[in-house]
Amino acid sequence: MFTSPRNAYEQGAKTAVTNRQLEAAALLKCARMLEDCCQTWDEPDSAQRLEEALRQNMRLWTLFQTELSRQDHEMPVDLRVNLLRLSQFVDRRTMEVLAAPGPQKLQALIEINRNIAAGLSVTPP
Repeated sequence: MFTSPRNAYEQGAKTAVTNRQLEAAALLKCARMLEDCCQTWDEPDSAQRLEEALRQNMRLWTLFQTELSRQDHEMPVDLRVNLLRLSQFVDRRTMEVLAAPGPQKLQALIEINRNIAAGLSVTPP
């Protein structure tokens, strides 16, 4: 069956994932990885999984920092500044966990990721 280019585009547009959805999914994935570390803290490979989860989360937040630092970013400046401050907290907490690991220290990172993902999941007006 032949699909016209217009129909193919319209179908693709309906299933296209937005940047907000991708960012939310990435944040939730990192939150799940960190939560898994909390739940399996005493298992033999937990240190490796913790390091990988923290590295993934740091990469994601570094991407956010880079994007939010652009002068031509469309987000309002005050919101960008607040998110950049939050990203600095994420950086500090990550270093604290690496220096002295503890499952309770991960909770802040998990909650931040989940809350930001929830905000990104809301459809803007």
